[in-house]
Amino acid sequence: MEEGEKVVDPEVGVDKKPEGGDTSIETEDATAEAAKTVYAELEETKEKHLRLYAEFENYKKRAQKDKEELIKYSNESLIYEILSAIDSLEMTLKHSAEKSSDSQSLIKGVENTLKELSRILGNFGLVAIAASGKPFDPMYHHAISQVEKEDIESNTIVEEFRKGYLYNEKVLRASLVAVSKKAVS
Repeated sequence: MEEGEKVVDPEVGVDKKPEGGDTSIETEDATAEAAKTVYAELEETKEKHLRLYAEFENYKKRAQKDKEELIKYSNESLIYEILSAIDSLEMTLKHSAEKSSDSQSLIKGVENTLKELSRILGNFGLVAIAASGKPFDPMYHHAISQVEKEDIESNTIVEEFRKGYLYNEKVLRASLVAVSKKAVS
């Protein structure tokens, strides 16, 4: 038998190397198998890297969005606290107009202060919610009473007790209102 020649084992039915034969085929098979294993590990590592990179990019986007939200609404609690001062100024103007006192300069000063404060807060994203004469919307208005009215459409706001405000398009405080309803006949 010549070197490198294969012998068929009749019991097993497969090629068998003669003893002391060529081991280059075994070495090539082992090398190919090792290469396949290394290639599979490389592909797995590449997939893990791509997933990790995608997760990191998503984290960066989420962190940026959270940062923008934090900046956008950072003054919310301060503005909410200032609303009570605005309410007081508005009530002062309302009561001073009813009593028609001689202190017109004081009234003018309060009006100017209220306008300036509203302008400043508006620059930071505070907007008053329109209520009187508008249809009732529970997202923006809080009804505290109903008034029977024949001349006004049902569920229309007839009186505003306290202004509501939006802060950067988010309801900071709902308007306190009275809503109309048709009189029961």
